[in-house]
Amino acid sequence: MSSKRKITVAYGDGIGPEIMKATLNILEAAGAQLEYDVIEIGEQVYLKGISSGMEPGAFESLKETKIFLKSPITTPQGGGFKSLNVTTRTSFGLFANVRPCKAYSPYIKTHYPKTDLVIVRENEEDLYAGIEHRQTQEVVQSLKLISRPGSEKIIRYAFEYAKKYGRKKVTCMTKDNIMKLADGLFHKTFIEIAKEYPEIQTDHKIIDIGSALIAERPEMFDVIVTLNLYGDIISDIAAQVTGSVGLGGSANVGEEVAMFEAIHGSAPDIAGMGLANPSGLLNGAIMMLVHIGQPEVAEKIANAWMRTLEDGVHTGDIYQEGLSSKKVGTQEFAQAVIERLGQKPVNMEPTVFDKSATSPMEIKLKPVTKSKKDLIGVDVFLDWDQEGRDPNILGEKLRQADAGGMKLTLITNRGVKVFPGGMRETFCTDHWRCRFQNAGQSVVSHGQILELLKQIKDLGFDFIKTENLYAFDGVRAYSLAQGE
Repeated sequence: MSSKRKITVAYGDGIGPEIMKATLNILEAAGAQLEYDVIEIGEQVYLKGISSGMEPGAFESLKETKIFLKSPITTPQGGGFKSLNVTTRTSFGLFANVRPCKAYSPYIKTHYPKTDLVIVRENEEDLYAGIEHRQTQEVVQSLKLISRPGSEKIIRYAFEYAKKYGRKKVTCMTKDNIMKLADGLFHKTFIEIAKEYPEIQTDHKIIDIGSALIAERPEMFDVIVTLNLYGDIISDIAAQVTGSVGLGGSANVGEEVAMFEAIHGSAPDIAGMGLANPSGLLNGAIMMLVHIGQPEVAEKIANAWMRTLEDGVHTGDIYQEGLSSKKVGTQEFAQAVIERLGQKPVNMEPTVFDKSATSPMEIKLKPVTKSKKDLIGVDVFLDWDQEGRDPNILGEKLRQADAGGMKLTLITNRGVKVFPGGMRETFCTDHWRCRFQNAGQSVVSHGQILELLKQIKDLGFDFIKTENLYAFDGVRAYSLAQGE
């Protein structure tokens, strides 16, 4: 390799500086062709009043290098501080989070020694968009946003990843038995894209049983692709069943920029003690080396790391009486890995990276024909806490509103139909969804909606939001109420 690849490096907070030093020492000893642009992120930056946790110069560095090797950070307690990871992912379009979860039994204690799966998690959408509102005294909302392009990108990435790394099966996990539109879109997109990869097996699991199966039978999975929140949860489940969250590395990949890190936190309680295990960040760095086209170095480090585990040289978090031969600290562990560079594990299968897997994955979205979109009604949400919260009183008052034939058809409370014909036993908050439509669900106008809102205001009600009801190509594109 004739030239060095420049990367952005952040030492982070807590144990971050210790594990970064150990990791970089190993990379350099292994012959990684790298040069570093070191930036400051995390707690000290937050405390300067920069809510993102990153100074403007850090963003400029990432724009230039497009590769970020990041130690964990500490976010100060209290409000007003944004998630640095979320900011980085969304700012640079890091749409794919990739977490390999592999067992290293018996050297890392686990009940599931055959586990070898990869979780590919959508990184930019879902509830992690962080769009929340308090709307009444009792109710807040958090918007779950799922897009067709976002779903297609992550699903295609999962199949391309499986193809490049010789994986045999891709499993989709959603909750589309409940969220039929949002999660349903993700599942439907998965089914469509799977047809383009007939050589790869596919299946789908509802996220609750899927999570249980990861905890009980993780060896049945190969590649899992899922939405943002679910992926965050099952990634830690999968890492834990392999033996230790502390060993896991993670990649956040976009079309241009990629970020590599450990999946654990900054562990301030042991910071500066030299006790931390650098393996999580090291495994993230191994993923980085493959990504930037240095797979031979990545192989050398991965095999030396496994040989170190086999030889029983362990940090305290993975030390096992009767199996471990020596308990070491952070830098001693790094030195043990360095001493074994060029060696391969004896009992575990050596790592081999397919050189073709380092070529960039092009994720091209298919053009989608636009559907005919018709406005057929509106849900008006009210803050109403009067007269015993009797939905019949509310309903009869709202029936006075009539905007050119658009009238009240139902009222729900927390998704449950309470008018007309609701059940007396249904518990109601002060947050009401009131649906208005023309007879026969014919097309309505924005003018009708504006007139309707004026009439609702004149009736003395506080409307707090509206959601337009649409049909696409004549198909209803909104959920029905429970009990409707």
